[in-house]
Amino acid sequence: MAKPYYEFFCPVKVIAGHAALEHIPFELAVLGSKRPMIITDKGVRSNNLLAPIEASFESTDIEIGFIFDDVPPDSSLETVRAAAQAYRENNCDAIIAVGGGSVIDTSKTANILVSEGGDDLLKYSGAHNLPKPLKPFFVIPTTSGTGSEVTLAAVVSDNQKNVKLAFASNYLMPHAAILDPRMTQTLPPHLTAMTAMDAMTHAVEAYTCLAANPISDAYATAAIKKVSNNLFNVLENLTDANGRLELAQASTMAGIAFSNSMVGIVHSLGHALGAVAHLPHGLCMNLFLPYVLEYNKDVNGDKIADLLLPLAGPDIYAQTPANERANKTIATLNEIRDRLFALTKLPRTLSETGKITKEQLDDVAEKALNDGSIIFNPKEATLKDLRDILEKAW
Repeated sequence: MAKPYYEFFCPVKVIAGHAALEHIPFELAVLGSKRPMIITDKGVRSNNLLAPIEASFESTDIEIGFIFDDVPPDSSLETVRAAAQAYRENNCDAIIAVGGGSVIDTSKTANILVSEGGDDLLKYSGAHNLPKPLKPFFVIPTTSGTGSEVTLAAVVSDNQKNVKLAFASNYLMPHAAILDPRMTQTLPPHLTAMTAMDAMTHAVEAYTCLAANPISDAYATAAIKKVSNNLFNVLENLTDANGRLELAQASTMAGIAFSNSMVGIVHSLGHALGAVAHLPHGLCMNLFLPYVLEYNKDVNGDKIADLLLPLAGPDIYAQTPANERANKTIATLNEIRDRLFALTKLPRTLSETGKITKEQLDDVAEKALNDGSIIFNPKEATLKDLRDILEKAW
């Protein structure tokens, strides 16, 4: 049945390939930028990942105005203000984010301050509170998971009030996302696994949630297939450039999918667990994914069954009776998680994280119930339902 109404929007130019970084000066010149500022973190800089980016500017009249590398793993308002101040002091005219989710979100929100002026981010938080387009902004992801390079959202922590501030606006989308395998080749096995499962979860939830549409479905299923076909090859050979590029594309495609269809309870529980136990987002996604699919299965088993094809391939799909496919999808995801646990110790259960106690589960359930993602889940969930899922995931 055709969806009666939906919208799909992705204005981000994707520049992907083995020499994608070399195209950055041209793209900046098109937008009239001469002094970009790079926002990154210490890890990216110490891994020498900025070298090929800096090299791409050598024979051009564009110079890097400043490199801001003080972004912590969990970005905060103070960091955003500091980045904006550095941009102004060095007369920059564009931002290039080089990093993972935290760097990208810091850059998106710093772009609000340098474009709109002032230091007060709070008045722009929430949905669609930006009046006009921002300064030229490019993203070069160094993990293949968040999909932030193509989404309209950003989250930063307000450490004074101990809350996370969310921003959503079409103007937060970068002008371009640059996917180059050189940027993820130094990513260690556990981060490679964690970020790939973050992308996998984005794609699975995008396909199975209420706001899914035919265009987001196409991106989501393609992303699942790419993760499934490439993740273990990359874990065996971390510098496999083709496999790395496939995972980077999977993350971007999953980002485009969920940015247009939303996500569900895996994210609600994941955001809540992240807030309570300070665990990385991708880890939380990998942890909850099969338990939530099991919970949703009686409502959207047909959608979960569809995913067996991109996840396990045509042979297994054809050999599995139609009424068993949803279970087989969940079983296949569990097999992937078991292999990842054996290879990289990526936790499959709450107890395997070693960071959370049973006493904290009520708090996680309550926070999850108040998370925005829950409204797009195909099956309604009460506090008790969430508590039951947490018990199963223990």
